Amino acid sequence: MINKLIENIKKTNAPIVVGLDPMLSYVPEHVQKAAFAEYGETLEGAAEAIWQFNKAIVDATYDLIPAVKPQVAMYEQFGVPGMAAYEKTVAYCQEKGLVVIGDIKRGDIGSTSEAYAIGHLGQVQIGSKKYSGFHEDFATVNPYLGSDGVKPFLKVCKEEKKGIFILVKTSNPSSGEFQDQEINGRPLYELVGEKVAEWGEEVMGDSYSYVGAVVGATYPEMGKVLRKVMPKSFILVPGYGAQGGQGKDLVHFFNEDGLGAIVNSSRGIIAAYRQEKYAQFGAENYADASRQAVLDMVADIDGALKAR
Repeated sequence: MINKLIENIKKTNAPIVVGLDPMLSYVPEHVQKAAFAEYGETLEGAAEAIWQFNKAIVDATYDLIPAVKPQVAMYEQFGVPGMAAYEKTVAYCQEKGLVVIGDIKRGDIGSTSEAYAIGHLGQVQIGSKKYSGFHEDFATVNPYLGSDGVKPFLKVCKEEKKGIFILVKTSNPSSGEFQDQEINGRPLYELVGEKVAEWGEEVMGDSYSYVGAVVGATYPEMGKVLRKVMPKSFILVPGYGAQGGQGKDLVHFFNEDGLGAIVNSSRGIIAAYRQEKYAQFGAENYADASRQAVLDMVADIDGALKAR
């Protein structure tokens, strides 16, 4: 699947991923009203609203982007109907040719980690048949429990030719409370990066590993170091836009081949219509505002890469 991601990035010339993280407050009132008219102000109504919201944004942007990243918590909050909307979103995006990165941040040990891996990336055995549950192409993984939590994902990645992005240095302000702590004179995130590179050697695509890393756009200097530590790992870069990251901050996340990183923007794209910059679109044309935000993001990153 890493090969398909790279192929999609080359085809679109857009090393970006749209985070489909639909808080109900992002969904325009007319979309909510239509969903509530059909299902009431219920979990089912909320799930229908976020599904229709997602669908319109995907329809408006799929030809410009290589991938999407739905954050599972935004769906889980609406219970079983929300998770049905999550699966529907994953399937629809794949029908459109997009690579889907399930932002699930799972990480446990033994059979529990194996069940997470099977549920999101693999196939579950039921009698004589096998079924894919949420069938994402990639998943994000928390490595805090060590190799015991990661190896079940590696096993499924080998079997299914799918991938994972392991949390190494996250974009949130308090990430340093643990991730920056020094061990024998080196920060923990560097040691995790070395393990990512080691795990990645077990599952290589044509030029990059199935095992990538999450490194926040808000820490560009650390990104520069980690790029060298993990030369064959794709880096998923959250924190662009709403969290303050800009194209000029991101050049060191990329390798000399112009590949090696994919930059995420969530509310900066899906809620673009609420920004002053895109106010002319209005809530009725929220998907068109998202399309313009994608075009602007691609131009920003492309310009920064050409200027480096």
